[in-house]
Amino acid sequence: MPINVELLAKICETPGAPGFEKPVRDLVLQEIEGLADEVRVDAMGNVVALKKGQSAEKKTMAAAHMDEIGFIVTHIDEKGFIRFNPLGGFDPKTLTAQRVIIHGREDVVGVMGSKPIHIMAPEERNKAVKLTDFFIDTGMPKSEVSKLIEVGDSITRERQLVEMGDCVNVKSLDNRVSVFLLIETLRSLKDKKPTYDFYAVFTVQEEVGLRGAHVAALEIQPDFGFGLDTTIAYDVPGAKPQEKCTELGKGVGIKIMDSSTICDRRMVSFLKSLADQEKIKWQPEILAAGGTDTAGLQRMSPGGSIAGAISIPTRHIHQVIEMSHKEDIQGGIELLAAAVCSLADWDWQP
Repeated sequence: MPINVELLAKICETPGAPGFEKPVRDLVLQEIEGLADEVRVDAMGNVVALKKGQSAEKKTMAAAHMDEIGFIVTHIDEKGFIRFNPLGGFDPKTLTAQRVIIHGREDVVGVMGSKPIHIMAPEERNKAVKLTDFFIDTGMPKSEVSKLIEVGDSITRERQLVEMGDCVNVKSLDNRVSVFLLIETLRSLKDKKPTYDFYAVFTVQEEVGLRGAHVAALEIQPDFGFGLDTTIAYDVPGAKPQEKCTELGKGVGIKIMDSSTICDRRMVSFLKSLADQEKIKWQPEILAAGGTDTAGLQRMSPGGSIAGAISIPTRHIHQVIEMSHKEDIQGGIELLAAAVCSLADWDWQP
């Protein structure tokens, strides 16, 4: 079944840096209208959609973070050039001469500038570019910039979705692809009841510390937790077999661990068995560095939850553009929908 690329593009292209998620949150609220029994926005900005299950004895929660890595304006100099701090981790080598959007009183397009190579000293050319080496050029003097932009405005990447073979290429697949996955899962459950009450949560501020997932899990206190996020696909020239983590087109990732979570062995076994049963292509995922909302789902309730994660293999993560395979995305939708409807069929004894 082909994925809805048009909807995925809309979700990825909508801005929403950490703490500035309102535009993408409004889109999520629009897309899930009529797909859940209850929808609310908590004080921190998480969207919580409840799909009532066959039983309210236990609670299931899936989390997909809405925020994307971005920046925040910290200074406008006398010539109108903008300095910034990161919101989330960024690979600075990919920023040179890239367009961004400053979300001020109006959206303003700018370009990431740095010292031209022609005037660099020989020793400078061999040094890694630092984030502090960059400034943003809007092509306007300070008098014009200051009418539209002020310190504290958010900045996001300017990149539209293109299809490349069987893949999609766009900014913010981390983690808008999982926002898409969770919306489409709710759509597939429209005429079905999950095993237990299912809380589909679109979280905020994951890129700066899993903050939205922590408060949502603390309130919901799930018995079962599913983190939904991207993971590294380092299946490119020069990659050693042990470095690949996952590969595009080889199936949805079933997380075993990352730097913040060791997934519950019962959940890992459940997802693997279910994927085989449903003929969903999958691959194991161990992420050496980096964490996801899974950690919040696992630990932010008394006694914790039985938690695991469904991951979408993605190339070029935390760079200007990212790439995922359409079949892996569709497999993630199918696996989550099957999982929340099959929880009673598994032996969850310790």
